Amino acid sequence: MKASKIAYKPVGLALGVVSGALAGVAFKQVWKVTGHDQDAPHATDQDRGWREVLIAAILQGAIFAAVKAAVDRGGASAVHRLTGTWPG
Repeated sequence: MKASKIAYKPVGLALGVVSGALAGVAFKQVWKVTGHDQDAPHATDQDRGWREVLIAAILQGAIFAAVKAAVDRGGASAVHRLTGTWPG
């Protein structure tokens, strides 16, 4: 395994935690902006319909993936600028 890959592991783990937190905050804000009074439904929420549960899940997944990709790419770019080696 390349040294840059090993050195990036702790950075990648920290960025994963940060991206998860950012994605959670972003999703809650988007859910409110889209006109929902309540928190997003859970899959087992008996009082919410299939449509609302699935839309919430799709939206949450898309936001999480986009935030994670942006944070990971930014971290890799920063490591590249600092070390001259791409950490992938």
